[in-house]
Amino acid sequence: MLQTSNDRRWSNLLAERWSHESGDLPSLLPRDTEIAVLLRGSSVVDREGAGMRQRTHGRRGTVWLCPAGIREDFIRVESPMHECLHIFLPGRPFEDTMLQDMDIDPAGIAIRYEAIDHDIFIEHVADRILQELTHESSTGRLLIESLGRALSAHLVHSYADTAVRLRQTQGSNRPLDARRLARVTDFISTSAERDFSVNDLASIACMSPAHFSRSFKAATGCAPHEYVSRQRLDLAKRMLATDRQSLAEIAYATGFSSQANFNRAFRKAVGTTPRLYRAQHRNTLT
Repeated sequence: MLQTSNDRRWSNLLAERWSHESGDLPSLLPRDTEIAVLLRGSSVVDREGAGMRQRTHGRRGTVWLCPAGIREDFIRVESPMHECLHIFLPGRPFEDTMLQDMDIDPAGIAIRYEAIDHDIFIEHVADRILQELTHESSTGRLLIESLGRALSAHLVHSYADTAVRLRQTQGSNRPLDARRLARVTDFISTSAERDFSVNDLASIACMSPAHFSRSFKAATGCAPHEYVSRQRLDLAKRMLATDRQSLAEIAYATGFSSQANFNRAFRKAVGTTPRLYRAQHRNTLT
């Protein structure tokens, strides 16, 4: 394993980067739905699960789906795969997406055990996950939560055993009304240092997470994680200027898992390091 999101406090999915040598992999019975995306290298992969035998000529962008509860009895990799992203969708958020956002009973939906030559949407989601995994942002949890919901809906729509008609809610893209928007933005401004989720923001607005995200973006011009990111950047600047807390404490308060990741993100956004910003702006903000 090259990298994992285990330390990132992500709630809607787990992501891991792996390199795979040639040979047989052990039999697996995943408790989560797994999406494996080949990033680098090429190989013929033979696998057997759900009573099906599949032989795939994998290359960059090839996707392997394995639904939760489907035992993979046999997996053989003919040539080394230098980099592969494995995305795991836990059952509870996956089912919540179907119930809340799609008005579908999860008990009636089964995702196919399938190998996919290329899926542009999964590739886009994988790229966003990789970016967050490599360069942590202050709002990674909110971003990943939204990506997990979008990916769950895509799997149900595109790879379910039976055709699924997505629910179209009237006015689903209508901007958030002023009263709800004020409740949400007031909460964000007073709680920027707290570890909250899109679900929490949607609850404040009394909406489903997917409906809330669309309406919030229609009202503000940016996704919830982008709005919160700006608020947390402003919070970091204020905390640095007061010179009361360590850089590690500020990193944690603004949503980062480490000071190093905070330093990189702050420098990218502001053009200077937190330490230099503190030296230049100490006690200039209230």
